[in-house]
Amino acid sequence: MRIAVLGAGAIGAYAGAALHRGGADVHLIARGEHLRALRERGVRVLSPRGDFTAHPHATDDPAEVGPVDAVLLGLKAQHYAGCGPLLRPLMGPSTMVVAAQNGIPWWYFHGIDGPLAEHRIESVDPGGAVSRTIPVERAVGCVVYAATEIAGPGVIRHIEGTRFSIGEPDRSDSRRCRDLQAAMEAGGLKCPIERDLREDIWVKLMGNIVFNPLSALSRSTMAQICRNRPTRELARTMMHETLDVAARLGVRPAVSIDRRLAGAERAGDHRTSTLHDLERGRPMELDVILSAVVELADLTGAPAPSLRAVDAVAGLLNARMLDAPAPSPAPSPAPATPPVAA
Repeated sequence: MRIAVLGAGAIGAYAGAALHRGGADVHLIARGEHLRALRERGVRVLSPRGDFTAHPHATDDPAEVGPVDAVLLGLKAQHYAGCGPLLRPLMGPSTMVVAAQNGIPWWYFHGIDGPLAEHRIESVDPGGAVSRTIPVERAVGCVVYAATEIAGPGVIRHIEGTRFSIGEPDRSDSRRCRDLQAAMEAGGLKCPIERDLREDIWVKLMGNIVFNPLSALSRSTMAQICRNRPTRELARTMMHETLDVAARLGVRPAVSIDRRLAGAERAGDHRTSTLHDLERGRPMELDVILSAVVELADLTGAPAPSLRAVDAVAGLLNARMLDAPAPSPAPSPAPATPPVAA
């Protein structure tokens, strides 16, 4: 199977290394120092399951790769609408796009019956920009239960979990999902095919919708949020409200709030990706995680007061961070001789 990983960051490079180890023809698309390290030394995975190194092809030019069977999107969801120039060279007649994203996907109401069939969620797919870039018929859903981080250029630290649940938006049993499942399992990953991935989406969202924004607003880890009584109670309330929205859409995740809180506390001093983004001055991935659920609350008549309050404050923080001028670089010493004009 020929697979391109578009956005070979922590999750993308980890999955790509595992797929390559399992025999897939993998192409990692990255940039900067990370790309240089991938080209020179391959992907070094540090894992409690055993360290290994894989040497898939790495490039910053998708045209160098050409059409593939599957594109694994390792980008943050806010970059989907603008990834068309990178995605197009990888697309053949039957290429699937596997979106390993957090939160509510742009295809959520595709392939379902009822009054909300094909409804577009503005927070996730503003003006239909994502759907135009990645048509829903290309999409295969993916919910990631693996925790990884970039330990250095070309080095991925695998913390826990190997599960990548996948499924068709229209709940069909497809050959392309079975092919991807086989490739993932050959590389040592768990890849269950779910008839309806929406339950998995809400199970994972129960944690993301709480800990991603609260970690950024409080500059705290997941364990710190859980061990502080007021924020633990806020987390519980937010999860209750999230389950209310899910239930109004016909989804009732089979996991308790106490279990989700206990799991987050066991994660220890884990810093969420949203907190990392804030600290690095990057846009926070909150539209698909939090704002989309508030939009769905409006759609279904759910009150969701805590979700609305946190969304308002986190949204203001994100807007102010994006409006802030970039820090000026330190001045460079004057060159000994004038530079030659290009």
